[in-house]
Amino acid sequence: MPYVNVKVAGSLTKEQKKQIVEGITKLLEEIAGKPPSATYVVIEEIDRDNWGKGGKLLSEK
Repeated sequence: MPYVNVKVAGSLTKEQKKQIVEGITKLLEEIAGKPPSATYVVIEEIDRDNWGKGGKLLSEK
């Protein structure tokens, strides 16, 4: 049972999320032979105020 956790800064549209889930599921099926019915994909949208890089919050860039 593959479990994939995708974290992104900011928010995505429902369509973007759908495409990400479909793409990751298809990739695992094609490359690893994992059945789509067993693949879980979780998307976490992290507020840019709660994510830092290079000593600064992403919201400050």
